[in-house]
Amino acid sequence: MNAQECLQILRDVKDVAFATVDDKGCPKVRIIDVMLVERGKLYFCTAGGKDFYRQLMENGRVAITGLNTRFQMVRLEGRAVRLSEQKMWIDRIFKENPSMNDVYPGESRYILEPFCVDNGQLEFFDLGKSPIERSGFALADETVPEKGFQITDGCIGCGLCAENCPVQAIERRGESL
Repeated sequence: MNAQECLQILRDVKDVAFATVDDKGCPKVRIIDVMLVERGKLYFCTAGGKDFYRQLMENGRVAITGLNTRFQMVRLEGRAVRLSEQKMWIDRIFKENPSMNDVYPGESRYILEPFCVDNGQLEFFDLGKSPIERSGFALADETVPEKGFQITDGCIGCGLCAENCPVQAIERRGESL
């Protein structure tokens, strides 16, 4: 698994949850279509009069989550930016997603604005495996932070953590965990 494959899972799911934050700091989530994925970037569009559009323009921070039929989940956190060359991008999105012509026929498509997430962090979880597989990836110049729990110097080696770990991520190595 790599970053591009994670983005492709989101594209294949297509209807994914997009979260933003409103002007009062409250989380807002809605289902948005992933329109294109290429070269480490995720593309989508929305109409300019929506709250979603205003939140994207004010802050740009998004969290995107999708789950496929194989119980593989991808989460992308990053910054969405509005693309220049609006007509070119909207035409490209409609070419790749012909059903959009039924929703926005003819010139009405140009009420939509194209956006791209090209910088952020991806997490992949394969919930269909035991133990669960988890991986992190970066887009562009982001870094992948360490995730999970750490065994500290205060560990007494009792093994309770290993016995109770739901994903068997802790193993005994000699006298230590």
